[in-house]
Amino acid sequence: MQRFVDTVLAVIKESVKTVTYESLNNIARLINGVSAILLTILPAKANVLEGLQGWELRPTFRGPRLPRWMENGVSSFNKFIHELPMDSDSSSVDYSSAEEDGDGMYPPTPSSQCSRMSRSSTFSKNYGHSTGWTIFFFSWILFPLRFLLGVPIRFCRLFYIRRSTASPRGSHQNSPLHAIKKIHSLRDHVIHRTTDRRRGVIEDLNLAIEVFIEVIFDFFHKAAHFLLSPSEVIKAIWRWFLSWTSRNKDIRGGVSDTSIPAATLGEDDPAPTEMKTTLHNSLNTDARTCQDVITELGYPYEAIHVITSDGYVLLLERIPRRDSRKAVYLQHGILDSSMGWVSNGVVGSPAFAAYDQGYDVFLGNFRGLVSREHIEKKISSQKYWRYSINEHGTEDIPAMIEKIHQVKSAELKISQPDLEEDTNDDQHYKLCAISHSLGGAAMLMYLITSRIEEKSHRLSRLILMSPAGFHHDSSLVFTAFEYMFLPLAPILACFVPAFYIPTRFFRMLLNKLARDFHNYPAVGGLVQTLMSYVVGGDSSNWVGVIGLPHYNMNDMPGVSFYVAHHLAQMKRSKKFRMYDYGSASANMDVYGSPEPLDLGEYYGLIDIPVDLIAGKKDNVIRPSMVRKHYKLMKEGGVEVSYTEFEYAHLDFTFSHHEELLAYVMSRLLLVEPAQKQLRNEKSLRLKRRADKILTE
Repeated sequence: MQRFVDTVLAVIKESVKTVTYESLNNIARLINGVSAILLTILPAKANVLEGLQGWELRPTFRGPRLPRWMENGVSSFNKFIHELPMDSDSSSVDYSSAEEDGDGMYPPTPSSQCSRMSRSSTFSKNYGHSTGWTIFFFSWILFPLRFLLGVPIRFCRLFYIRRSTASPRGSHQNSPLHAIKKIHSLRDHVIHRTTDRRRGVIEDLNLAIEVFIEVIFDFFHKAAHFLLSPSEVIKAIWRWFLSWTSRNKDIRGGVSDTSIPAATLGEDDPAPTEMKTTLHNSLNTDARTCQDVITELGYPYEAIHVITSDGYVLLLERIPRRDSRKAVYLQHGILDSSMGWVSNGVVGSPAFAAYDQGYDVFLGNFRGLVSREHIEKKISSQKYWRYSINEHGTEDIPAMIEKIHQVKSAELKISQPDLEEDTNDDQHYKLCAISHSLGGAAMLMYLITSRIEEKSHRLSRLILMSPAGFHHDSSLVFTAFEYMFLPLAPILACFVPAFYIPTRFFRMLLNKLARDFHNYPAVGGLVQTLMSYVVGGDSSNWVGVIGLPHYNMNDMPGVSFYVAHHLAQMKRSKKFRMYDYGSASANMDVYGSPEPLDLGEYYGLIDIPVDLIAGKKDNVIRPSMVRKHYKLMKEGGVEVSYTEFEYAHLDFTFSHHEELLAYVMSRLLLVEPAQKQLRNEKSLRLKRRADKILTE
């Protein structure tokens, strides 16, 4: 009878799982089909989709591509791991081309796990308070269900525990099966770290429904087992009673049951074998950092923490060449991070291209992370996000460039002790800067304010890709935003400190939806088209960028309310100027004049070559606005060049374009490395003699 009941329950369980699985997949296919129909009737979708590398509108729908090193959720630079025997996921591993297969063969590094744990722990201090009441609320709602399901499970657990404890405690330590499990666990860990097979929302729903069905039928199976075998129930209760009485006797007799870690019982490796999983591993999300990408590609990495004068903690990342006398500093744009400069792997990323050309590479990160890194540990959200583009240009960039100068000067002095002491006008290395979008506007602000204050900016050349600053020639969407945003700004500032995804759950959802957009191409194409409409028809790979790891559940870059307000002010005034504090007295306190500083009027102070790059398909910052920078610089006598490429706004960082990299590298190579200046007695005597002749 018991065998018959088990068979019936197993058949019903598998039938329910099959029906639910197919129903969910049919719903997903229906959504994908409807998206495909909508995509065919949307106007101007060909310009949006065919501009994406790898998109083919005919004969089949294909979604926007993720960055190359995330194609199909697999790290293309760790191809070697797929040579290992894999039972479950080997069929899903696919590379789009032979070129991508050869990106690299480097093992993972243990430091990346520490990096993510530190970010997660930093964020947890801000997250626990906001979600504690939610967990408490749902725990009370689900308490009756937990109690009812827990009773039979506890009886069953007691039954199996007593059976398992009949064997010796240490008998499994030296068994061949245990050694095989260790090998498989190590292999699974390596595979998980390198393939990063993320699940989407649909896959998570399938998994959750399957687990729920298993739990329900397991409950009925155990209930039927107890009803058909009451003697087993009585034995389980009796064993529980005996174990409880014996435990009380041991406690009264002063004997404590101390559990010994299995690793101390003759293991070759004395380290504990307990596996600890982080939250993003259990939820199957991608939380890789820029450090992970750099080190897994086999490049060196260094993290430098920079503290600004107003207390913000910035992360300056580095691909170090310590003895190099030429350095490059890359600064990202809005809602971006240093990840953008390395997201296309070895072949297509500006950071790796510069390093391969012999440069010491520094990757800057602006303030504005959800984790709120600040020397004041419990800084409020309103206080942390109270900054504009002014602070990016006058606080963030100066702090990072000064840190670069300190690091390079100290390292060159150690590696080349015969160098002269450098001065502000004569440093022992050449520093070039590459900036994108908002980073370009902040870099120009830094350069001009440094010249006004007669400070050394330490730069030798500036390369600006689609720089912000002028925005009056923009799409209808941005114009409507300006007219609605500026009148409501005083009210919104009290309630909206910044624009970002507020909770870990919704950030996790976005991370997983990006995977679904890739798995269901028509849905991804529809979302891509709609997002391009929002930003004025720009054909950048918006869906692919959403899937980047710096938009993960633990942290993400945000946009301060005052940065958005500052951009709206620039658009309204049709000038590239600093932030308007709203009153003549407030502006007088900051600038010494009733109006904000118009930076375009001071372009004549720029004393280094500037290269401007615009995108013909860029509808976020149109080429006419980049030409505005060029015109004012030309009028000011600046050595400036202007070039256009067939790119959209995000293509400058998130797409692989050989011609762009070749052009950028050619502009960098125009700067000759600093000449080595020896500090010896002969050179000092010659210098004194020349000074004496000049004075006479």
